[in-house]
Amino acid sequence: MRITCLHTAESNIAVFDTAAAALGIGPQVLHHAVRADLLAAVERAGHLTADVAEQTRRELVALARHCNAVVLTCSTLGPVVELAGAHTQVPILRADEALAFAAVHAGGKVTVLCAIETTIEPTSRLFLQAAQQAGASVEVQWVPGAWAMFKAGDLLGYLATIARAADRAYMDGASIVALGQASMSGAASLVTAGPAPLTSASTGLRAALSRAERGYDPC
Repeated sequence: MRITCLHTAESNIAVFDTAAAALGIGPQVLHHAVRADLLAAVERAGHLTADVAEQTRRELVALARHCNAVVLTCSTLGPVVELAGAHTQVPILRADEALAFAAVHAGGKVTVLCAIETTIEPTSRLFLQAAQQAGASVEVQWVPGAWAMFKAGDLLGYLATIARAADRAYMDGASIVALGQASMSGAASLVTAGPAPLTSASTGLRAALSRAERGYDPC
């Protein structure tokens, strides 16, 4: 079995390797590709353009030729998964879709945190759709200043900022907090005001493993 993750940040490789180890997914199963240029192009444009969407679609379809499942880990590029899935039989999943369904499963008030502004719209759409099916309420919050820390290489400051935002969300009445971007995963262990927030790395890989185990063989 082979599962390939497409990232837009090199640091997310370690995030998903850690999540895979916790789920019992061996290093021979999980593989990685990084296209930081795709997210950078979206940031420059201020939104997901048709050109970046097409580049992402081609990359996902190319990766699918050599594995049993592909996981797109970038929430900003998430909407492209539907386009790519029409061009291959191999499951192509967005990591945050599994996160959304896990977060709303128990109902209640779900607070979703985002660090980068370009992901607010696709993340909101995804979580609101999931919430309608589950009878949950969802609030998507942007964490100002966090992404600048990440881009500057201040990962500890970034994660601490996310954790403080999660603590505030719990103090404001959230039933569960979801960390909308994979890069936030390390903040989950720093949260003290409520349950450990859900992360897309764990939920996304669990969903990919389930799909891959259904038996599709690209060979």
